[in-house]
Amino acid sequence: MVDFFSIQNSTENPTLLLIVYTVLFSFLLSSLIAFTYEKTSRDVAKPLYFIQALVLLAIVTATVMQAIGDSVARGLGMLGALAVIRFRTTLRNPRNIVFMFSSLAVGIACGVYGFVIAIVGTVGFCFTAFALRFTPFSQENNLVGTLRFEMPEDEGRLNEIRKILKKYSERFALKRYKTFSNPEKENLIEYEYRLKLKQEDEGLKLAKILRQIPEVNSVRLAFDDAAEII
Repeated sequence: MVDFFSIQNSTENPTLLLIVYTVLFSFLLSSLIAFTYEKTSRDVAKPLYFIQALVLLAIVTATVMQAIGDSVARGLGMLGALAVIRFRTTLRNPRNIVFMFSSLAVGIACGVYGFVIAIVGTVGFCFTAFALRFTPFSQENNLVGTLRFEMPEDEGRLNEIRKILKKYSERFALKRYKTFSNPEKENLIEYEYRLKLKQEDEGLKLAKILRQIPEVNSVRLAFDDAAEII
């Protein structure tokens, strides 16, 4: 039986059993991370290639760490070899970067035979990810929209519209407004707001209410899944 608490002292010449344990722990712990990502991600279409990468990365990292060992020369040689490879994949979601880094950390910990550290760290990370799933920091509604409409310059009516926006949106802000040189619209002003709805299905209600205001023309409301802070 392998003593995981003292195994770190025998890393110069790892046995076959120790190498198998390293790969096995890397696989199991990274699979737990991938499972956590799949269950806690809000993305409708979850990238399967990314989930596979989470599992494979830990094994590759553990293998590299075992190959380097305590040798500085091996480390420099591995650094030079990896420098030849150019990684052009862009991770635009910071959360995905964190999960990728967690898998990398598991591989490093297992590669230096720090199995206890890897287990405790992975369990703590996955528990925290599941806990955050049920907090206000993880909201299902992430629809940020653009509202455009035209109306005559009327501060009282504009305040009324702002009250309507406050009722249906969590946050909103005036992004820009413009006047027209066209004689037919010279008395009109086009307003553009960015807003985030309180409920995803209230966009049609908001547009319908605005269209019922006589002075308001050309109401256009479009939404996209954008994590923009207003």
